[in-house]
Amino acid sequence: MSTGPLTPSAKVPANPQEGGSFILTLDCNESPGIVHAVAQYLLDHGCYIVDIKQFGDQLVRHFFMRVHFIAGVGGPSPEDLRQEFAPVAQQWGMNWRLEPQVRKERIMVMVSKFGHCLNDLLFRARTGELPVEIVAVVSNHETHRDLVDWHGIPFHHIPVTPETKPAAEAELLTLVEEYKVELVVLARYMQVLSDNLTSVLSGRAINIHHSFLPSFKGAKPYHQAYDRGVKTVGATAHYVNAELDEGPIIAQQVIDVDHTFSPADLVAVGKDAECKALTNAVRWHAEGRIILSGNRTVVLR
Repeated sequence: MSTGPLTPSAKVPANPQEGGSFILTLDCNESPGIVHAVAQYLLDHGCYIVDIKQFGDQLVRHFFMRVHFIAGVGGPSPEDLRQEFAPVAQQWGMNWRLEPQVRKERIMVMVSKFGHCLNDLLFRARTGELPVEIVAVVSNHETHRDLVDWHGIPFHHIPVTPETKPAAEAELLTLVEEYKVELVVLARYMQVLSDNLTSVLSGRAINIHHSFLPSFKGAKPYHQAYDRGVKTVGATAHYVNAELDEGPIIAQQVIDVDHTFSPADLVAVGKDAECKALTNAVRWHAEGRIILSGNRTVVLR
């Protein structure tokens, strides 16, 4: 949508890359005039709104917004846009982020023995389907080294035992800093992170749990589902916090099953749901579509 006529000096580029395509994500206390303030700022800077998503949560009186916009040819740089938007954000008490649309999120994938989610992420990142750069893969097993090496990505084997866990997590944080990791993705990484590590990675770590949370938490959820005779199995991608499988939910997928499915059958069909839920969560995070709101998420799609 357009907010109105462009300023005379602005020109919408035929190719968005000529002028620069950006994503602005924000949230703040609800108040009249927020949308107008953002649209006026963009208009004043010769920017064209391509897509806008917004949500006002009436229960908590909080406002969420994501704007995809294009700067005119020869328009301001990302740094200029951020600097000049800062007073608007301060006036309305906004939490906000402004990034180029083409920017790729730097992610580190962690995995144990099950490699289906890792393989899916590697493929989608390699083909450009996901706007991410997988800068490293960490595992407590050597199982997937050859696969990761084939993709030309650094593989780090960090074994974990109760005695070595503090040192292993310290090594992990060193890698996060070394590779300038922006998002850690637990792609069936079957180790429980410490409270200290989850605190450091708050809002920057996504886990895939192989059940439709809040049902069947913890170990062997497909076996728990079989024991209960479920008619659907699912997977849940969520941000990691100190409570096991309790973090804010981002994406979920379900698959219909029936009484003929054994626990092994449920594990097999559930892999598709896991890959899809995790892919969606990583994509939406990288595209700036997720805003945390307490123990919930707002996903502006």
